[in-house]
Amino acid sequence: MKFSITTLIFCAMFLSVSYTAQAQIAVESPIKQVKIAGYVGERIDDCIEHRVKAQDVEHLVEPFRHRTEGGRWQSEFWGKWVQGAIASYRYNRDPELYEIIRRSVDGMISTQTAEGYIGNYKEEDQLKQWDVWGRKYTCLGLVAWYDLSGEKRALEAACRVLDHLMTQVGPTSQSKRGIASTGNYRGMASCSILEPVVYIYNRTKQAKYLDFAHHIASEMNSTDGGPELISKALADVPVAQRFPHPKTWFSRENGMKAYEMMSCYVGLLELYKITGKEEYLEATKRTVRSIIDTEINIAGSGAAFECWFGGKERQTLPAYHTMETCVTFTWMQICDRLLSLTGNALLADEIERTMYNALMASFKGDASQISKYSPLEGWRSPGEEQCGMHINCCNANGPRAFALVPQAMYRVVDNTILVNLYAQSEATMEVGQKRKTQVQLVQNTTYPEGQTIEIEVNPKRESNFQVALRIPAWCDLEHVSVEVNGLSEKVTMHGWHIITRDWRAGDKITLNLDMRGRVETLNHCQAVVRGPVVLARDSRFGDGYVDETLTISSKDGYVELKPVSKPDFAWMAFSVDAVQGTDMEGNGKPVPVKLCDFGSAGNTWSKSDRYRVWLPQTLNVMHTPYTPYNIP
Repeated sequence: MKFSITTLIFCAMFLSVSYTAQAQIAVESPIKQVKIAGYVGERIDDCIEHRVKAQDVEHLVEPFRHRTEGGRWQSEFWGKWVQGAIASYRYNRDPELYEIIRRSVDGMISTQTAEGYIGNYKEEDQLKQWDVWGRKYTCLGLVAWYDLSGEKRALEAACRVLDHLMTQVGPTSQSKRGIASTGNYRGMASCSILEPVVYIYNRTKQAKYLDFAHHIASEMNSTDGGPELISKALADVPVAQRFPHPKTWFSRENGMKAYEMMSCYVGLLELYKITGKEEYLEATKRTVRSIIDTEINIAGSGAAFECWFGGKERQTLPAYHTMETCVTFTWMQICDRLLSLTGNALLADEIERTMYNALMASFKGDASQISKYSPLEGWRSPGEEQCGMHINCCNANGPRAFALVPQAMYRVVDNTILVNLYAQSEATMEVGQKRKTQVQLVQNTTYPEGQTIEIEVNPKRESNFQVALRIPAWCDLEHVSVEVNGLSEKVTMHGWHIITRDWRAGDKITLNLDMRGRVETLNHCQAVVRGPVVLARDSRFGDGYVDETLTISSKDGYVELKPVSKPDFAWMAFSVDAVQGTDMEGNGKPVPVKLCDFGSAGNTWSKSDRYRVWLPQTLNVMHTPYTPYNIP
């Protein structure tokens, strides 16, 4: 039976535990350590070593010393990089990385003006274009460093940034100017500063910051040139249809800008945690549902020219500037935040799909760069050096996505451990009342290459708690099995399979998932998916013209995938039987066509190589409804 994520995304597939709406404050996490091995772990390690640590950080700080900018987005790069670096350090505890971060924060704080401004815009150009957007990232970076190091001067610097901003916009400013009247994309870029405003309120408890947060939320819904993010979401207006098609794509009136829109909803979720205002949560849920329904493609990302465009139905067509890595990360981020609030396992399905496909595809095979765009066919786009600097937004932001993976892998809610993602890994956490029980979980698996995940549960002492296993929506339940210490458990539904027992060290869970190849069909094209992994043709296999039409041999939506010897460039490789071209006569026999995982396809970024996910299907009119000629 096939399940529609659209249908199920917000249905009652939740854990029978209480999800408290705690504000994001600097509290000790019950997840003490996560270490990922295998392919995913190697990619995370490569990203830290070759992207995060290799960054010339002084180059990112330098523009803040001069404040000569009038329209570009240089000021976002440091904040993006430092958040990824801090999250990476929390993962690997590399002392060298810690020192790199510390020096960069020292340099950034040293640029703060007497008024409190940290930015690179000329005074006369402040509030224009990307200025407030850049201040957002600076505040996020300073707060993240404060949470890690405990250095109060970082929090104080972030407070001064906001204090200065509140003299320029908002109800306490002399101008009384609304923040949505500033910046790009109907004020969404500026309004996204709501996220760090909430964090700073959480850490200071100063009412002025909560008042400012309420102002920003009101501006997000402003009908006076604002983005109307709440009202249009509650009215179920699709994200690409919330405003008329703009005359100029990169313009203020363009309300479809994907990354900025989702960033605003991340802030709304944080404000919801404080206020409990249901419309903030509901608006975000409906927006996420709209994005899944209308935008997210088979690889777990979307947008073209970084904007929503009804791309889900159009994903079989070549598209300019599609699957920006900043969009990919922010999609993972908003799904992760909503997952932590709702417990809906289908959001973890989304994170997994994006991680194994769009994210892995963005990272060059030699780990030297993260792509700006990762289309479903053709070749990766490295992205231009931006704003007169040697970096672009996605190389700065991409490491945040890789660092999010270990953060999203597990959740602990009261007496329940949620296993959100599967990969070879070890984790230590605390569960139960007052977190008294320390538990080590070890995943032994080659998933998603293999179908079996073995989880060793090692509590420090015998204890009663729950382990919740995610059963992906793409699995046929008849092909899913769970055993605990060799005894079978009946799996009855997608979402969470919850095991409650007195756990002892050495207890073992064995989970087998449905890893049969599935054929997806859209617009007379076919694509092959195995588990959460999308497969693609790659010209480096040398087995034919990757753009040639073909018909994949399948039965009931499933296809036999035969493992083949993996070439050096691929993580996974299979062959599938297909009739190529228009050779549909009696002598047209299926031939093996080789496929690799989408993340490996085109990973040299060479334009001499070509890959393709959606394979055009040869039209066979004998299998289409017959329409008689209308002859009078």
